[in-house]
Amino acid sequence: MQKQISFGVSLFLLGSIAFIPSVAVGAQLPRLMAQVAQNTAERDRDVNELLREGRELVDAGDYAAAIQVYLTAANLDGENPRIFSGIGYLQATQKNFEAAANAYQQAVTLDPNNADFQYALGYSLANLGDNEAAEMAYRTATQLDPENFNAHIGLGVVLLRQGEYEEALGVYQQVTSQDPRYWQAYESIGAALLQQGRVDEAIAALEQAVELAPRESSVQRILGAAFLAQGDSDRALAMFEQAVELEPRNAQLQLVIAKLLHDRGELDEALNVYHRAAGLEPELVEPHVAIGGIHLDRQEFLQAIVAYRRALEMAPDNAEAYYNLALALQGRDRISEAIDQLNIARDLYEEQDNAEGLEKVEALLEELED
Repeated sequence: MQKQISFGVSLFLLGSIAFIPSVAVGAQLPRLMAQVAQNTAERDRDVNELLREGRELVDAGDYAAAIQVYLTAANLDGENPRIFSGIGYLQATQKNFEAAANAYQQAVTLDPNNADFQYALGYSLANLGDNEAAEMAYRTATQLDPENFNAHIGLGVVLLRQGEYEEALGVYQQVTSQDPRYWQAYESIGAALLQQGRVDEAIAALEQAVELAPRESSVQRILGAAFLAQGDSDRALAMFEQAVELEPRNAQLQLVIAKLLHDRGELDEALNVYHRAAGLEPELVEPHVAIGGIHLDRQEFLQAIVAYRRALEMAPDNAEAYYNLALALQGRDRISEAIDQLNIARDLYEEQDNAEGLEKVEALLEELED
């Protein structure tokens, strides 16, 4: 659009100049050219100063302010693709992927043969869930730079999302043939095979990834999931525990371990890990519900009440938690409170069209009201 406007303005100026005597043009041209040069130099100086200021803000961690500075620079120099690339990077860092994709699209429009810009555009679009557009950008990046293995991995991911399993595997295998030590490709192969239910093949690929990258927790996590799918809970637990050593503050990973321990009947250890997960991410509902369930099964009613009330503070539409809270209150002979919770559970089960839930609530209400 900018080029069209400039071209239109040029035509208008040329039309005006046609009426100016040639002597006047000759006299004014050096001064006009000097003015243009001065304006360009001043603009470039301002842009460079803004970019310097932007880098300082990035180094200080003030990404929002840095974005505003880069946007100002883009207004001054709308033909510089690296400015838009910088904006895209900062927006992606803030998980503003729509704004990031828009910025990278401008960068790509200005410099379509830059593989890094195409890859970044694909990454932003993939995070928006626009898999087809992301696929196009990733493909372009791989064509421009066949050794951009991250672009190959990204391409494989969006192909998997579209159900193109064999093509995705082919993309990953192409990477391993080019660089047999690129562990991310083996990890991706393992994840793709696991999605297809090809568990033994997945484990073989993931074990290669672990051998190449023993300090990468993501590989340990996926391998743990593969062992779990194979029915080997011992090896699965070992992998998850190795992963949590690398990511001790990952609440979701702690929750996975707690659930596995819970399923294995190791309730004391499961309780410890549920509490750890809740401490790491206080807004997680699942650990509190699980803690309440263990205490309820053990008839430790007061602890169960505390856990369920905490869960309901965060998830007030959880009908099952209200029902279980009522059971815990019944265990403490707090019958009127239990009935109150059951009435809430009944309303929620009705809203959710949950006939089974309604049936058990009505049965307990009948028992308590007799």
